[in-house]
Amino acid sequence: MTCKIHPTALVEEGVEIGDETSIWDNVHIRWPSRIGRSCIIGGKSYIAYGVDVGDFVKINSFVYIPTGVTIGDGCMISAGTIFTNDVTPRATDPKITRLQDSGPQETTQDTVLGKGVTIGAGSRIAGGIRIGDFAMIGMGAVVTKDVGAFQLVYGNPARVKGVVSRSGDVLMRGDLSGTGALYCAACDIHYRYRDGVVEELCGETV
Repeated sequence: MTCKIHPTALVEEGVEIGDETSIWDNVHIRWPSRIGRSCIIGGKSYIAYGVDVGDFVKINSFVYIPTGVTIGDGCMISAGTIFTNDVTPRATDPKITRLQDSGPQETTQDTVLGKGVTIGAGSRIAGGIRIGDFAMIGMGAVVTKDVGAFQLVYGNPARVKGVVSRSGDVLMRGDLSGTGALYCAACDIHYRYRDGVVEELCGETV
C-alpha cells in the first residue's frame, strides 16, 4: 500500500485506505470506514464509524464526518465543515442514568454526496439529505434540504442561487424556474435547467 499516514494520525485497525492517499496530522478515522485512492484527509479531521469516502476526494482540516455519510468521487469538503446525522440527539437516557451509545442508532440518518460536490468552508450539513453531482455549497451555508445536481446554494438556511458547471463556473444566478439552456466554455458542455432540475446535454439539441 502506498498511502501516507502522518505519525500523529489515529487510523483504527480495519479501516480501508486506497493507494496514494495522504492522511495528515492528528486525523482520527474510526473502523469500519473506507477511504478511496488518491485522497487527502486534512489535519485534525474526524471520520466516524462506517463512513464511505470515494476516490480523488479532498477533505480539508477540522472537518467532522459522523456515521451515515457517503462521499462520492471527486468531492471537495472545505475546512471546518460539520456533518450531522440525528435531529433528536440526547447524551443520556430519559432518566439521565446512563450515557447513550455513541455508535449508530435507530435515529441515525444517512447523507449522500454525489460525485464532484464542493462543500464550502464552515458549512453545516443536516443528516438525511442528498447532494447531487457537482453541486456547490457556498461557505458558511446551513444545508437542511436536498440539493440537486449542478445547483449553487448558500445562506442560512441554504437556498438555490444559480447553476454551476462541472468546472465550478457559475453559469447563471437566480432561481431555476422555467426552462433555459446554458454553456460552459471551460468544460465544453451544454446544460439545461427545467423547473429547478439541471442536467447535462450529451449530444442533445439545446
